[in-house]
Formats: sequence, structure tokens, C-alpha cells
Amino acid sequence: MCYFQAIQPKNRPVVQKRASFIEEARRAQIVESAVESLSELGHANTSLARVAERAGISKSVISYHFAGKTELMEQIVEEVYLDIARFVLPRTEEEPTATGALRASIRSVAEYMRDHRAQLLALGEVLRNLRGSEGERRYDAPFDEQVYEGREAIFRRGQEAGEFRAFDPRVMGVTVQSAIDGMFGYWVKRPEHDLEAHAEELADLFEHATRAGHPGEGANR
Repeated sequence: MCYFQAIQPKNRPVVQKRASFIEEARRAQIVESAVESLSELGHANTSLARVAERAGISKSVISYHFAGKTELMEQIVEEVYLDIARFVLPRTEEEPTATGALRASIRSVAEYMRDHRAQLLALGEVLRNLRGSEGERRYDAPFDEQVYEGREAIFRRGQEAGEFRAFDPRVMGVTVQSAIDGMFGYWVKRPEHDLEAHAEELADLFEHATRAGHPGEGANR
């Protein structure tokens, strides 16, 4: 909930909704302009002044909505990850087997990549470059942990069901994520590359790498 919405009297719902809509639309415009700047110019060259110029607004308008560049960058990370989750999770969770979920997760990420190149480039710029007050990377190991835990869960599910052989779910999760990151990096440099075919090859590779050797072979056997 934005600040303006929170302070409006409860007996003025029309004004409250109108203000919220206008402010959210302006924030979305600022975030979009920042994403474009990050994807084209990089983190170091993306200043609030450049974002304001791209959005066709004054820098003071950005300052009204965001405390500074750091807060704006944090908003981009939050929105992009939420957007990825909304796209990928339903496609993964609808699969009745862990093998299907594994394949769906790889395919759907590639599908998302195809239509969200700028957002993912911008995300990478922020993750690599945003620093905390002590100079440390703002998004480091604890942040990656959430991604790895999600992949680990699929592998544990498959092992418990006997679909997957015995292996370290964390190692496999890190390996899958690294392969997906590599797929994106390769495609960014070679836009003509068949992203969907690449994803299918990865899905085949990891399905074969994780498959149980015979019925009932799993982590707890």
C-alpha cells in the first residue's frame, strides 16, 4: 500500500482508489524506464537523472516515489522475481510428476526469457552491482539460497517417489541453475540462437542425469 493511500480517510474510497492508481502507474513507469536504462547502459551508467530523462519526467518525481537509486533497484529485483515466479510456478506445479516439473521449470524459464530480455538483463546488473553500506553485495549467497531451495524441492520429491536416483539435491539444483544462467548468457550474445531448442536439450540432459536406474531406486533406497 502506498503512503498516499494509507493516509486517506476511509469515507473517501473513490479518491483513495484514484490516487493509488495514479501513483502506482507512475511508479511502474519509473521502474520500466530504469529497466530499459539498466539493460542498455548498465548499473554504473544508470542514474536517476537518466531514468527521469527516459521517462520524460523530472528527477524530483522519482525522488517522490523512491528514496534513492538503491530503493529503485530493490524494487526492480522484487518485481522481476515476482513476475518470474508468477509465470514459472503455475506451469511447474501443475505437473503430476517430479520429472514433469523438472522439464516444465526449464522450458518455462526459457519461454519467459524470450519475452523478457530487458528485465533479465536489468536484474543481472542489479544483482552483480548493488552494494550495501559496508560495500558488500546486496544480493549474495542468502538470496541465491531461495532459488536453490526451490530446485532442491523438485529433486527431493522425485527421489522420495522413486523417479530419481540417489544424488545430492543441492549439487543438482546448483548445476541446473548454472545451466539455465548459461543458456540465457549464450542467447543474449547470440539472439538468433534457438532458445526453446536449447531448453529442450537441457531438459533431456537433466532428465537422463536424474532418472532412477530401475523402478523404486531413489534417495532412500
